[in-house]
Order: sequence, then C-alpha cells, then structure tokens
Amino acid sequence: MNENKIGRLERFRSDMTLNIIGVLVFLLTLLAVIIGAISLFSFNSTYLEEHSTATYHMADTATTLINGDNLNDYLEGEKNGEYHRTRQALDAYCKRMNLSLIYVIQVDRSDYGRFVSIFNSVDNTVDNSSYKVWGLGYKRDTTNDEYRQKYKALYDQESAYETVFRRHTTDGQHPHITTIVPVKNSEGDVAALLCVQRPMSELEGVMWPYLVKIAVSTFLLALVVSLLSVSYIRRHFIEPIIKVSDEATRFARENTKGEPLGTLSGFKEISNLSLSIDTMEKDMVDYIENLTTITAERERISAELALASSIQEDSIPNEYPAFPDRKEFDIYASMEPAREISGDFYNFFLVDEDHLAMMIGDVSGKGVPAALFMMVTNIVLSYRTHMGGLPEDILTAVNHALYDHNKQDMFVSVWLGILEISTGKLRAVNAGHEFPVLKKPDGQFELFKDKHGVILAAWDELRYKGYEILLEPGSKLFVYTDGIPEATDAENRMMGLDRMVDALNEDPDASPEGILGNVRKAVDDFVKGAEQFDDLTMLCIEYKGTVE
Repeated sequence: MNENKIGRLERFRSDMTLNIIGVLVFLLTLLAVIIGAISLFSFNSTYLEEHSTATYHMADTATTLINGDNLNDYLEGEKNGEYHRTRQALDAYCKRMNLSLIYVIQVDRSDYGRFVSIFNSVDNTVDNSSYKVWGLGYKRDTTNDEYRQKYKALYDQESAYETVFRRHTTDGQHPHITTIVPVKNSEGDVAALLCVQRPMSELEGVMWPYLVKIAVSTFLLALVVSLLSVSYIRRHFIEPIIKVSDEATRFARENTKGEPLGTLSGFKEISNLSLSIDTMEKDMVDYIENLTTITAERERISAELALASSIQEDSIPNEYPAFPDRKEFDIYASMEPAREISGDFYNFFLVDEDHLAMMIGDVSGKGVPAALFMMVTNIVLSYRTHMGGLPEDILTAVNHALYDHNKQDMFVSVWLGILEISTGKLRAVNAGHEFPVLKKPDGQFELFKDKHGVILAAWDELRYKGYEILLEPGSKLFVYTDGIPEATDAENRMMGLDRMVDALNEDPDASPEGILGNVRKAVDDFVKGAEQFDDLTMLCIEYKGTVE
C-alpha cells in the first residue's frame, strides 16, 4: 500500500463527519434490530398463545364426540357400533381441522409412565408426516417426565388442559403443538386423555414475511434518518467545529491572532466555543508577550533559592568523619529540606578538648522566613555555646536575645546537649523539642522522656532547667525533628514514633551513619513516594569512651 492510499485511509478514519454519521447509522440500525427482536418476541409469544388456545378449543370440541362411560368396555374388547362411529367421527374431525393426530389414551396412574391407546386418528398429509395408526389396546411408555407431570395434573383435575410445544424435534417429525384435555365420564371423573397434535408450519409461514417487513422497514428508516442527519449535523455542528478546529490548529502553529470567528452556530455551546477561541487567542498573545519577563523573574528567584540552600548547607557540618582524630565518639547528622530551603537545623562542634556541643532545632513556619530565622538561631546559639556555661544557661540567654528581635512572632524548638568526653556525662536541655532516643550498651533504642521547657522566642524572662545522662561506652543517642514521626503516606497516615524506634532497632549496633540510613529507608518505605511537607533532620552520636 503506497503512501497516498495510507494517507487517504488515515483521513477517512479521522474524518469527523464520517465517524459521527457512521456511529449514528450504527446506533439507528442497532435500535431497529432491538425493536425488531422485541416485536418478534412479542409476536411469537402472542401467536403461540393464540395457537395454543385455538388448539385447546379443537381438543375440547373433540371430547364431545367420545362417550367417557364406555372407554373401559372398549379396552375389554367390545368394539361395538358406537366405537366405530366414534372412530369415524374423530377421523373426519382430524381431516377437517387439519390436525396431524387425535388420540385418546388411558394412562397408568401408578406412576404415569405408561399408557394404552383407545382411539387414534392420523392425517400425514397435513405436514408430510409419517405417523402410524395405533390400534385399540396399543401400549407404550410415556415420552418423558414433562408428559408424566401433565398427565398427572389433568387426572388430578388441577388444570383444564395442558400444552406441549415441540419447536425442535429429535424423532424426524416436524415442529408441532400438542394439547391434552381430559375425557370425563358421566360422574365427572377423568376416564381418559384426548391429545390433539397440530403442525406449527403456519407459525413459520407467518413469521418470515413479518421478519422481511421488519428488515425492510429498518433499512428504509435508517437510510432516511441518515440522509436527514447528514445535512443537519454537517450544517449545524460539523462545519462550525471544523472552523474552530482549523483556527485552533493555525494559532497553535503560528501563535498570531487571526480573524475573529464570531458566532458560528445557533447552538449556544458551539457559539460559546468559537467566542472562547477568540478570547483565548487574545489572552494567549498577551501572555506570550509577558512570558519572557515572567520566566526570567522565576529563573532569578530559583537561582536565589538555590544560593540560599547552598548557604544553609555550608552553615552546618556536612563533611564526615567530622572528627577523624577523636576515637572517643562517632557522630553523624543529615538534613533533607522538603522544599528548596529548610527551617530545620543541626550543629555540633568542640567547645574545648573535653566538651562536644550538639544541637538540633525546628523553626515554626515554612519558606524563606523560616530559613532566615533558622540561620539566626543557629548563629546565636552556636556563638553563645562557644562562650561556655551550662546548656540551661545558654538557652536562657539565647531565648532572651531571640525574643527581643522577634517582631514576626516566630519561634523555634531546640534540643541542646554538651558531652563531657572524658566521663560520658551529657548535660542537656529541651526547649519544646522532640524526645531524644537513647540506646544503652547491649540494649535497644528507647524513647527518653526528658524534661521539656518552653520553645525559644515565644516568651521572655524564661529560666530553663537541664538534666544529665551518663553515656556508658557503647551508648548511642538519636535526636530528630518532627518531620520523621510525622512523615505521611498517600492516605495521610503518619509514620509515628513506634515505627521510627523500630527502624532504629533494625540494626542497633550499626554506626551512626548506618542508623540514619535505616531510619531514612523506613521513612521512604512508609510514605511510598507521597509528597512530604516537612524537613527531615536527624543526628546520632555513639559514645565509645576514653581510648588509652
């Protein structure tokens, strides 16, 4: 197939007119087929019901030709003149009414599984059948369970008549309807059953012309409606939409304003679409003219945020091992901002040869204000800690300094600890921060519920109280910001402290770097890629004791 043929085929597939009209014709045809099927079903049901009723009347009339009081005498061998007259009347009636069979049987009522023939009239000329005449006293088994149930219902006088339809036969005979009625004696008891069999060729003779009429009507209706629809849809829908599509394609290619489309159709929706295209072109041209300026401004802001992030990163320790010459302890920390810049911070440094200061904080709020307040807090806290003193005194002074210059009413939670390296004594103070997690030698990580003070910069004239922990060789201490336990998955469920502690205890003997890696992996496994809105900051120290 060459390229021209392929192109024509693709245009045919994408042509809106052909597709819409094709779908419309298909739906009309489908609707007509459904209506025809429903009509056929209704016609078939009604015809069968009328066929059944008519056959019943034929059978009921035939019973008037039979004397129910003498049937047992016939079976005992008394073929008198009345028997022959009745048989001749039934034969004549069978031919006159175009019936295939009329037979009178007496059924064994013990199980209705057998019967004996009394009268049997056959007319094989009705539908070219090959039925054989049963003689008086001919015995045979009941055809099936359906007949047994119908025989029983008639003998028990539960119904006036029973009908059996045979649309599909297995004995080589033609489709037929059999109606069974009771033959009663003078006392009103059922003495025998009379069966009338009528061919169903009349149904097929009526049904096929009906189907042809339905098919022809459907085709003509679909053709007429399709032709009218083509003209109407093309004029009122397709041509206006094509104009809108062509103009939208042109504008996307050229990005220049074209001739206004105006009102293209009497339908409000299409007119609104064309007017919207006119408005869009005007707005887009204005937008494109301003896009360069806006993009340049965004690039400048993005560059400044990247610079701010770099400054933040340089303001905290980020080279490891942090103290390669000190064997008494190992320390590791990390900070991962949720956005370009962070409101969290950590820091650690040697105050002197025997004292290691560690701090971690979380500023209220997000964005640039939180990042600036974080930088100020880190600088003031680090400077004051270098001056010496107990952690509670340091935080008291820092709180006063921050409060005096906090016109934006921001605050920060801080945990500060100073470790005496030679003894393992850790003096710490908690200003509204998360509980630290402590692991003793040969033990597991457990929350250490320390004393909490008020967050920094929220209230002046505060005095903080510290506490002391003895870190034995092999002990580990883990501090963090609330971004860890409050990490959320796609269903807004929080990770929680229990999962965090479980992650710490996954390998409690790991190095501080390994400990932080296990916690970060646990957070990733929990959130499963869900966007996070808080920074993730952690610090872990392992105290090894004095090395000889």
